[in-house]
Amino acid sequence: MRVGVFGAGGRMGRRVCQAVAEADDLDLVAAVDPALAGIDLRQVAGVVAPGLHVGADAAELERAGAEVAVDFTVADAAVGNLQWCADHGVHAVAGTTGMDSAQVDGLRERFEVSTANCLIAANFAIGAVLMTRFSELAAPFMDGVEIIELHHDAKRDAPSGTAMDSARRVADARREAGLSWPEDATEATVVAGARGGVVSGVHVHAVRLPGLVAHQQVIFGAVGQSLTITHDAFDRSSFMPGVLLAIRSIAGREGLTLGLHPLLGF
Repeated sequence: MRVGVFGAGGRMGRRVCQAVAEADDLDLVAAVDPALAGIDLRQVAGVVAPGLHVGADAAELERAGAEVAVDFTVADAAVGNLQWCADHGVHAVAGTTGMDSAQVDGLRERFEVSTANCLIAANFAIGAVLMTRFSELAAPFMDGVEIIELHHDAKRDAPSGTAMDSARRVADARREAGLSWPEDATEATVVAGARGGVVSGVHVHAVRLPGLVAHQQVIFGAVGQSLTITHDAFDRSSFMPGVLLAIRSIAGREGLTLGLHPLLGF
């Protein structure tokens, strides 16, 4: 399978290039990063790919005959990249977060009429997907929940896409069980934002510090007990099995797929 990478010079883009290049069943044929256009990919990502230089735009994928494009850029760039993929019949796998619901809906419509398919996931770590699934299972049996997400200090969006997805999923699970979360009894917020942001009725707290990669705690409370479901990604290599799974599966996933959950059977 011929694969191209948008954002090839970024932290995640470099890892994706390496993972694709090392996979026996995949062929890295294109890398795109406007800021590094023209540079040999070996210098950018440490990938031995003779003759492969970083391209300036999506046309590089078309020239290379890419069948699947992987996007780890920023939200505004990702929307344009994914629209290009839909219009040019190139399957897309995106891990870029920060896109709003209107942008996602627009991409859904675009891929519905395309010969290509798209998967957008907030997190490609299999353990993070399991964390969210376990949280869904716990939601109907506990009395309250809050989420703390912790990421490196260069992350652009807050809360993280994973935290947003987790909050929505536990809220949906609670609602489907015919239950609601108790109302927040806080009467005086001494400092604005002290209770975090609220996503689907769930308080979400974002921490940004040097030295972190990606971490999240879903903390449930009930009478006399608590349950904390935690996932820690200590290195970006933890995301690569999920990225490769998405690349290998995307041709069989019609339209737009959100999250890795369907690929894991739940």
